[in-house]
Amino acid sequence: MAGGMLLMLVVLFALSVPVAIAITAASIGGIVLFDDVPLIVVAQKLITSIDSFPLLAVPFFILAGNLMEAGGISTRLVDFAKSVIGNIQGGLACSCVLTCMIFAAVSGSSVATTFAIGAIIIPAMAAHGYPKPFAAALQATSAELGVVVPPSIPLILYGVSANTSIGDLFIAGIGPGLLIAGALTVGVYVMCKLNGWGKSDGEGRLSFIKAFERAFLALLMPVVVIGGIYSGVFTPTEASVVAVFYAFLVGTVFYRSLSIANLPSVLRRSVISSSVIMFTIAAAGLFSFLLTRAGVPGMIGEWVATAIDSPWAFLLCVNIALFIVGMFIETSAAIVVLAPILAPVAMRFGVDPVHFGLIMVVNLAMGMITPPFGVNLFAACQVAGIGLERIIPRLLPFILIVVACLMVVTYVPAVTVGFVGLLK
Repeated sequence: MAGGMLLMLVVLFALSVPVAIAITAASIGGIVLFDDVPLIVVAQKLITSIDSFPLLAVPFFILAGNLMEAGGISTRLVDFAKSVIGNIQGGLACSCVLTCMIFAAVSGSSVATTFAIGAIIIPAMAAHGYPKPFAAALQATSAELGVVVPPSIPLILYGVSANTSIGDLFIAGIGPGLLIAGALTVGVYVMCKLNGWGKSDGEGRLSFIKAFERAFLALLMPVVVIGGIYSGVFTPTEASVVAVFYAFLVGTVFYRSLSIANLPSVLRRSVISSSVIMFTIAAAGLFSFLLTRAGVPGMIGEWVATAIDSPWAFLLCVNIALFIVGMFIETSAAIVVLAPILAPVAMRFGVDPVHFGLIMVVNLAMGMITPPFGVNLFAACQVAGIGLERIIPRLLPFILIVVACLMVVTYVPAVTVGFVGLLK
């Protein structure tokens, strides 16, 4: 049954059927053709897969991110980043990385980060003489931090799927986020030096004090969310509701750039995004149930245990497999399907489930910037007004940087669980 379901899934993906529909159709096809389970199980599992209190955090964090985006904080964050590192050659490009990391910690979404920051930074970089393909490639890669830096929706999904503390995952995401941001900043600086880009980037930037004052409330949001979780004031799910209230308050009362008239469009975008993700989670839960019923996790575990005798080799094989999977399957769907299968096997090899979660998320996040289905690529191309074929050559150095960071995250657990240990 498992083989038939996987074959149908591959065929449906090849036909460009939406992910959630493809997974559901493959599951139903597997039941009808290869199993005697009553079809009522489909409805039951679709509901029970999303009947989880922690999953309530997903739509609320999406809404919080959209409220902050509509509340006009993008320009404030860009100005703040420019005030920090905008005075060096290539400072504007480096500001792109820093701004995306900060906005990612606000929105939790890489696509939202691409549109919100890219709409400001890409035209600015083009006006300062940067090639548009380079600016778009940098924006797409930097926005990847949206799924690594907490609060992160993929980390929530992994926590639910692998029964792992979401609070620990959020804290563990700080190290990889800082590592990737730092590596990208250094890489961008070197590229700008070699190509002579960004020599006049310091023109027109605000002073640090003024930029900090304008962006202070936006910068405070991640502190409120993470601090509240780890101080025990609220759970990650409750933190998402606090984030919504905070975003609404900042946008309407303090910044006054979010009006009541804007709310219907914000709510509409949030409902659509949440519906897509929750439908995908429900479908993946059904698919995972059928794979478990067919004994796939046990077979994979036994095969890995006999074929691989080293945690290092296991993690290398997992990284290669996840890199390929991430190129074709949406990050959330891949996590919900694969986490229940791979996490127990990883624990057999003594890999901390929190550490393994960050490995999965960082790896699968690269699927957002790799053809053929990299959503960040399409978003960046749309913002920049260029074709995908122009951005790909500029993308390769950034992919290599992220791959190098992934290897560090994989084989140096202190980058992830070290932060958890410090704060406990």
